[in-house]
Amino acid sequence: MTTIDTPRPDAIAGDPAADAPRVDNYLTWSKGFLSWALTLDHKRIGVMYLLGILTSFLVGGVFALIVRTELIAPGQTIIEPETYNIFFTLHGAVMVFLVIVPSIPASLGNFVLPIMLGAKDVAFPRLNLFSFHLWIIGAIFTVLALLLGGFDTGWTFYTPYSTKTELGGVIPVIFGVFILGFSSIFTGLNFIVTVHKMRPKGMTWFRMPLFLWALYATALIQILATPVLAITLMLVGIERAFQIGIFDPAMGGDPVLFQHFFWFYSHPAVYIMILPAMGIISELITVHSHRHIFGYRFIAYSSVAIAIFSFLVWGHHMFTSGQSALLNTIFSAITFSVAVPSAIKVFNWMATLYKGSIALNTSMLYALGFIFLFTIGGLTGIYLGTLNVDVHLHDTYFVVAHFHYVMMGSALIGFIGGLHHWWPKMFGKMYDENLGRIAFVLVFVGFNVTFFTQFMLGSHGMPRRYYDYQPEFTTYHLISTIGSYIMAAGFFLTAVYLIHSLFFGRKAPANPWGGRSLEWQCTSPPPHDNFKTTPEVGDCYDFSIVRWSEDEGGYVVQRSEDDSNSADV
Repeated sequence: MTTIDTPRPDAIAGDPAADAPRVDNYLTWSKGFLSWALTLDHKRIGVMYLLGILTSFLVGGVFALIVRTELIAPGQTIIEPETYNIFFTLHGAVMVFLVIVPSIPASLGNFVLPIMLGAKDVAFPRLNLFSFHLWIIGAIFTVLALLLGGFDTGWTFYTPYSTKTELGGVIPVIFGVFILGFSSIFTGLNFIVTVHKMRPKGMTWFRMPLFLWALYATALIQILATPVLAITLMLVGIERAFQIGIFDPAMGGDPVLFQHFFWFYSHPAVYIMILPAMGIISELITVHSHRHIFGYRFIAYSSVAIAIFSFLVWGHHMFTSGQSALLNTIFSAITFSVAVPSAIKVFNWMATLYKGSIALNTSMLYALGFIFLFTIGGLTGIYLGTLNVDVHLHDTYFVVAHFHYVMMGSALIGFIGGLHHWWPKMFGKMYDENLGRIAFVLVFVGFNVTFFTQFMLGSHGMPRRYYDYQPEFTTYHLISTIGSYIMAAGFFLTAVYLIHSLFFGRKAPANPWGGRSLEWQCTSPPPHDNFKTTPEVGDCYDFSIVRWSEDEGGYVVQRSEDDSNSADV
């Protein structure tokens, strides 16, 4: 076996965290508010991110339910058109910038990445805390935008409307997203340095857990793409405040230029959302089927390939914007190419499941649900990547359904699956599996009823973002709204049993699922420095030496002398 012993990165002279008393775990290390707000412990920062993201998810979900309730029938139902525009814009902005983009890297990634490396923290603990504080400030500005009259530009902030609308919330929300971008950049930088500099002896690149590969590829996108969004939104704010003709054609600007800038970030941002979820699914599939991951190197390389392709396809959002036919053809061809590394992952996941000892617990159900929903999202993306089809489907509910299958049905479902997977590790408590399965069914059925119906709406010509519609679309909208209520019930049940587990749940063993990566070698929840004893590096997907222990109440790893010398997968 290979053992590791890395110094604690925040243990420097004069650091109060370095002199803090050591007790059983990070949850009981200190109880004061300031000790949390100023902590350098990556686990606490991950938990604070998680609380903020789940709160934002609740707010964004309420906006979505209001929008779907308004659309349950033609004409005005509960809100007037102007308020409807504000609510669907807030729903999109909150869900994208405050929930889905940071959900996995900032919360689960922050908590799990150092422990998976056997490290005691990330490379830059202070920068990690600063990233969280920036996220809080960005969220505050988003709320401030609502108090100042809201904004109705859609989450894409398309010009010239975003520079001319009279609602007063545009500048605050643009500034908020600008700040959130720096939070994302700093988190990505921290993860890259941590993976490069704090991998232990024996953990080569091709012995890292695949979740770390996904976080690494995501961090590359965060660093390279996010500055483009920050600069673009800054230009919108400058034009709105000082009437400088950057995007306004009346002053010699070009509104299509904004679309190029925006989508150069926002399409890679789709993979900031989906790549970490793919990494989670790789962990869930192999751990809960107790079978070695199939095609490790292909899955690892495909994460990097997706990161590269993500920068080359932004133009497929602009097929109807007046681009040349040649440029449209090039973007269409590259868009089809993205399907290759994505399909590699799906086929390797399916091969891993084959003849595996599958445990149909809550985490595995979400993993299987992810594969189904991601496949639908990917296949419908082929239609939108086809030039002659996209011209008819552009700006219809078909697009709404497609990106919800990718951004929510895949990224968010992966996040929820990972949350269930690492919940016992994070909080040391087991949740009710029966309630978890029931909640999954509600979420899965409700999601498909809500959004698969919208494929039919879009194919029949229903435009997106419209407040009212023709009577022939009523049945589809009614079904879609009913589905949203079912899905909301599933999320509500999830919140109930997870919160209940914190107070009344059974104590979690160190390794409840039989995992082999390093986070399952520490206690649940982990101690402040993550490990009471030095962890051992081996093949993180070799389940032949994992067995159930009645004494431990969970799984244990039967150590073998040649484990550390096994060939790279």
